[in-house]
Amino acid sequence: MSLLSTVTVTVPATTANLGPGFDCIGAALGLYNEFKFTRLDAGGLIIHVTGAEAQKVQTDESNMLYQAFAKLYQYIDQTPPAVKIEIQMGVPLARGLGSSATAIVGGLVAANQLAGLPLSEMQVMELAIAIEGHPDNVVPALIGGCRLAATSSTGWEICDVPWHENIIPVVAIPDFELSTSEARRVLPTEYSRADAIFNTAHLGLLLRGLQTGKGEWLQTALQDKLHQPYRQALIPGYDAVNAAAVAAGAYGLVISGAGPTLLALADVAQAKAVETAMVDAWQQEGITAIVRSLPLDTQGANIL
Repeated sequence: MSLLSTVTVTVPATTANLGPGFDCIGAALGLYNEFKFTRLDAGGLIIHVTGAEAQKVQTDESNMLYQAFAKLYQYIDQTPPAVKIEIQMGVPLARGLGSSATAIVGGLVAANQLAGLPLSEMQVMELAIAIEGHPDNVVPALIGGCRLAATSSTGWEICDVPWHENIIPVVAIPDFELSTSEARRVLPTEYSRADAIFNTAHLGLLLRGLQTGKGEWLQTALQDKLHQPYRQALIPGYDAVNAAAVAAGAYGLVISGAGPTLLALADVAQAKAVETAMVDAWQQEGITAIVRSLPLDTQGANIL
C-alpha cells in the first residue's frame, strides 16, 4: 500500500460544558485551525506557525500537535516519520475554545492518514479522550455538531445532540488568557446532593431546549452549580457582560470551556444586538474583546 506524503487537516474550535454539562457536553464552532503535515526524506522535525498568536506556539517536540501525532505512531508500535508541520492559527490560545483539542485531534487524524488508516474513527476518538482527559472538546472537534459523551462498561457512548437552527452561539473572546489548570484549581473536590440534582435537571432541560429552540427552557437550563459559580471570579467583567447579553435578548450566558471566553445563546434575530451589548459591556470594564456569532460546525475534523 502506497502511503500519503502530505495531509492537511482543518479542525474546528469547540465550546464545552454549555452551563450544566460539565465535562460531558460540547459543540463544534465555525472557527478553525489548519494543520499541514509533509513527510521529510531526512530525519527531524520542522514546525512553521502563522496566524494570530503564532509566536506563542512551541516549535519543537514539545508541541502538542506533534505530541499527539507521535502518540498515534507509538500506539501502533511504529516510529513516527520525519515531518514538516505548517500550522495556520485561527483558534485563540487559552481562551476556552478548545485550542488544545484542535491540536490533539489534528495530530491524531494526520498521523492516522499518513500511517495508512490503521485506526477506526472510534479508536482515534478514544485515544484523543485519553490524551485530553475528558471528552467534551475532542469529541465535537473530531466529528462535529453538539455531542454528549458518557462512559460505558466497554468505553464511551457518544450521543448526537440536536441543535435548533434558530439558536446562534455568540462568543465574546477577551484579550486575556485563563489556563485550564487555574480554572480547575478553584473547583471544590466535593459537591452536595442538592447541587448534583440541580445540574442533572438542568442538563436534561438544556438538551430539550437545544432541540426545540424553546427560549423559556434555555433561560433556565443554562444555569449551573458545579463549575461556573467558582470560575466567575477569575473573569473580570463577567457580571456586566452577562447582564448586558441577557438585556439585549440572549437566552443566557455561560463560560465557554474553562474560560475566559463567554458564550451567549440567542435567537437569530437577536444575535447582532447581543454581539454589540457584549462588546460594549467589556469595553466599559476596560477590556477589549472580539465578539462573533459562529455557526455550529457539523463536519468536525476535515481532511483536505
